[in-house]
Order: sequence, then structure tokens, then C-alpha cells
Amino acid sequence: MSKLLKTVFSLRTFRNCLSVTPFGVKMVRFFPNPYEDYGHGANVDNSEIISQINEYTKVIRKRLVPQRKNVDGGLYVGVTGVAYMFYYLSKNPLLSANKSAYLEQALAYLTPALETSAGDRTSFLLGDAGTHIIAAVLKREMGDDKYTDHFKMYKSLYNQYLNPKFLKCGGDEFFVGRAGYLAGLLWASRETQTQIFTNEELYKICNVMVASGQEYSRKHGSPCPLMYHYYNTEYLGAAHGISFILQMLLSVPGYLEFNKSAALDIKSTIDFVLSLQTEEGNWPCCMEEIGLAEHKLVHWCHGAPGTVYLMAKAYLVFKEQKYLNACVKAEEVVWSKGLLRKGPGICHGVAGNGYVFLLLFRLTGDVNFLHKAKLFAAFMSSDEFLRDARLPDNPESLYEGTAGTVCFLADVLVPDNAAFPFQDVF
Repeated sequence: MSKLLKTVFSLRTFRNCLSVTPFGVKMVRFFPNPYEDYGHGANVDNSEIISQINEYTKVIRKRLVPQRKNVDGGLYVGVTGVAYMFYYLSKNPLLSANKSAYLEQALAYLTPALETSAGDRTSFLLGDAGTHIIAAVLKREMGDDKYTDHFKMYKSLYNQYLNPKFLKCGGDEFFVGRAGYLAGLLWASRETQTQIFTNEELYKICNVMVASGQEYSRKHGSPCPLMYHYYNTEYLGAAHGISFILQMLLSVPGYLEFNKSAALDIKSTIDFVLSLQTEEGNWPCCMEEIGLAEHKLVHWCHGAPGTVYLMAKAYLVFKEQKYLNACVKAEEVVWSKGLLRKGPGICHGVAGNGYVFLLLFRLTGDVNFLHKAKLFAAFMSSDEFLRDARLPDNPESLYEGTAGTVCFLADVLVPDNAAFPFQDVF
């Protein structure tokens, strides 16, 4: 790839990346953004992005092989996540020449997960629930009639989520809870254009989620009608927090009209989350951090890059400008502090932050946001990033590693359809 990083960053941007300690000044958390403004800089074409995709997938196939020992961690860091990546590539119209090969690879990576458990049966992102919903969609795409068996397996878990005491650690969040189960259902319904559950069945889960949030809020004197915890921490972000839960409640078709009382609590709680956005555009990691002078985490899992999806969904549902304003404000802090040293992943890496620009492009149609996304993609091939970025714990995985990066790059190719995995707001 050609050298893209020739722009000299401003002194102000440089200072934003520094931390003063008793031992002097050091670089922290993120690379300084080397682009003076989004209107100038790299000209990244599709052939360069496709080359990146090919390089990443080659390394993934070499280093994370489809074997049972690599099943643990499910969609998040296991082979199931790589299966999702190959399926996602197979749907990309600019990569259609390799569709059959991508589907075959997806099945190869999914097979070990179908032969051994990834963890808890009911966990979407970390366990077997995610494996079965990916299998259902993938096998249907490949013309395998046995896809219905996997839908049945996914549906067989349904009644467990209706138990108010489903999980003591917190049964409503994305990774292991009800929001994750709904995310899988909504994704599969969109992919297959079929209704897996009746509206009434979906509404029952939503009602349990709302009741759970109301009960916790009452017991703990929360400042909003709904509040949730995960291992006794009241997270706000997308990974384990309230923003993803609220987004799923907004995403179930017709629920706000079905339960108008719940709708009022949902809207009020969204407005509370909105009120917590900081001056620079970020959000606290959790309720315990409200009021801190600085919120350093600019990640999808904790911070603006994940919470922005709730604001985008709220804007599309309620049509109120304040939610779009919050999205734009979030994008600004991601542009300033989003080139993370943690690596290229989507959970807490550059690709996950790059998705924010693709979201804003779809929301507004402003091509400057697409240009920003391309610059973040380009940065991951820069000498500086390759030399100084940290190696993730699971470097080829969907959420921590390059499998998620590949999904981001594929979406840069077709930005009109871009969507963070399992979190499409449109």
C-alpha cells in the first residue's frame, strides 16, 4: 500500500494524546490523528481495501485454525466469529467472485463449534446460542435443509430468558443476556427475511427486560426508570451496559406501541443516558464514574463508539434532532481519540471506532464521514500502527482481532449497507 500518512498533526492534537506523570510525559491509549482535517489526506481506493481484506483473511486462516480447541469464546473470540466473518464477506457484492469459497470457509470454521460447546448454552456472544443462529443463517444460505434444526435449537432456549431470575450476574446485557438473544433473532430475521418468533413472543422478552430494569432501578434508587447491572456494575456502554439493552428494546418492531407504559420509561432512560454525554462527546464507562474529570475509554465496549448506536436508533425512532446531535458529537471525539493503540479490533480497536463514521455516513449521507472511515482503514496499514499497536489477546478473532477488522473493511467497500455486527440500527 502507498504511504498515506504524510500530514503533520497539529500541536493541539498532539497534546490531547499526552499524559503527564511524575516521571514526565508519555503517550497513552491512542495514536495522534495524523490527518489535519477530514477534507484532506489519503485517497484510498477499493483495490487497496480488498488487498487488506485478502491479507488479513490469509493470516487468520493460518493462525486461527478451525479446531475444537479454538471454540471457546464463541462469537466474541472463538472460531464462530471467524465463521461469521466469512459469511459476511460472502454477502458483499464487490467480493462476489469468491462467494462460494467464503461460504465453504464459514462452514469449516463453524463445524468445530457445532461439535463442542463454546460455553453457556444461552449466551449469544460467548456461548452456544450464537453458534446455532449463525449455523441456521449460513446453512440456509448454502441450501442445506437442516438449517431449521438450528433455528429450533435457538428457539428452545426461549423460556429460560422469561425467568425473571435468569442470571444472577445480570441477565439483560448483550454478551450473555436477553439483549444478546434478541440481537441474534433480529439479525437472523433480517438476513433470512423470515419471522422466527411472533411479535407476542418477542414482546414477552421485552416486558421481562423492562420489568427487570424497573425493579433494579427501584431497589437502588437510580435516577432513571430503568437501570441494569452486570456483576454489580452499572455499565452504560454497548458491551455489558444499558445502551445496548435500550437499543434492542427500540429495535423490536412494534414494541413501543404495544407497551406504551414501557415506552415512556424507555424514552426517559434514553434521555438520561443522553444527559451523561460529556462536553467532548464521550460517555462514562459506568454510573460509578459519573462526575469524573475525564473519561478515557473511547471504545465500542465502553464509551462513545458503542453508545452512539443507541442515539442513532433513538433518532430514527423518535425523529428528534438532539439524538442526531449526540451522534455528531460522539463522532468528533472518535475522530480525535479513536486511533487506539490496543489494536485493529472492533471491541476496543481502530476498526470498531471507524464504524462510527460509517454510521454517520448512513445517517446523514455526508461523504466526509465516509472519507474519515477510509482514513481509519488506511491507518491500520501504516508503518506507525504496525510497529507500535499492541497485539490483542485474541488477534484473529471477531471482536478483539482482525476478523472484525475484515468486516469493517468490507463495509467500507459498500458503505450504504454498513453495519456493526449484530447492531444494525436501520
